[in-house]
Amino acid sequence: MLTAELVRPLLRQRGMELCVNMLESSNTHWQQTANDLLKLFQQHIGHTFYEWETVLEKYEGDRIDYVVIRGLAKVMSGEATFTPRETPLPPPQLRECLFRQGPSFSKPHLFHAKTRLEIMQEVARQLETMADILEETLYADRPANYILHATGEQWTPNELIARYNLELARGVLYWASQITIDAASSYKDLWRYIKYFKLMFWAEPKAEGGYHITLDGPISPFVSSTIRYGRQMAVFLPALLLCERWQLQATVHPPQTRLPLTYNLDYTSSLRSHFKRSGVFDSRLEADFAQEFEQKIGSKRGHWQLRRESEILLLGDTVMIPDFTFVDDQDDSRKIILELVGFWHPDYLRRKVEKVRKANCSHLLLLVYKGLNVTEESFRDAASEVIFFQQKPVVKDVIATVDAMAERIYGPRIKSKKKKHT
Repeated sequence: MLTAELVRPLLRQRGMELCVNMLESSNTHWQQTANDLLKLFQQHIGHTFYEWETVLEKYEGDRIDYVVIRGLAKVMSGEATFTPRETPLPPPQLRECLFRQGPSFSKPHLFHAKTRLEIMQEVARQLETMADILEETLYADRPANYILHATGEQWTPNELIARYNLELARGVLYWASQITIDAASSYKDLWRYIKYFKLMFWAEPKAEGGYHITLDGPISPFVSSTIRYGRQMAVFLPALLLCERWQLQATVHPPQTRLPLTYNLDYTSSLRSHFKRSGVFDSRLEADFAQEFEQKIGSKRGHWQLRRESEILLLGDTVMIPDFTFVDDQDDSRKIILELVGFWHPDYLRRKVEKVRKANCSHLLLLVYKGLNVTEESFRDAASEVIFFQQKPVVKDVIATVDAMAERIYGPRIKSKKKKHT
């Protein structure tokens, strides 16, 4: 991630809105710069981080766009692997051995008769190695002396510029006090990353669909560990880009302004996420159930459509994302949500039962594997329906329960009249 010093010079104020001077990927100047840096970095494999910084400084020369150059280099080095060189003994052990000899100087004097070189040679003989190897070993554990082992991402100039722009957008969130997000669809991964990065949020469903989410920013009065939480907030941004339609508005307090400004982003942005989307199904059990439903019921024999993770249950400081939603093909308001419980880990089961009770959701149907250490008593206080299965859920029984639940919750289903052809 970019440091604040590499982001701040690219910020611009327009009225009460904060903007970021991002790079145009089609600009030949930036294309050439990115290409130069990628080649230099590739050629630097096997050299130290300090040597890389020296080469980079030489490349900058007297260019006035050095902030961008350093930012692009920071993005590359952040994805690369720098490793400490192999040494005949651990550097701390060598330093302890040498420092016991007391202060050393290049020339002898009254109180220190042995020079630094003589001490190094004497210790090298004791360790049965060479003095120059000890020189390399002495501070080999310092990051500046780490060796570039692999460059990581094999970027093209366009991809490097795109990632740099994303890091600039991320950097703005270092100074956020509050962020609001409107996500309209494909938000499973959004919730997953909000939970993963331990962000504080409030959420409410929108009448037109989707969710309005409020996140506390790193300089919110509710946040105690500003720097650490700020990094979490910034790292989270690529998860939002996985949604199909979204809007973000952040209240930010950049160092160069006295008043808070507004930072806006939405799905029309050219920013691209490097986060991986989760799979269509989280388990073989879910995939098999969806396949069997399509084969035995599908759209031809039943009036229920099976949708994947299209509903969210808001549970205060967390969420529950049921696996499927049954939606009546004639009335979208008639919904039964379905959760398969087939994972055996005790902590998972405990959290799952707690969530089910907390949800207090009468239109939630649970399919629970009998081999788990849970019984009907575990769900006694829950408002949800529960079906236990032995090897796999019986689709016919599930549909019968869904029909019964829907009639109890929504009333009798009104069948549409088919038009007669004359």
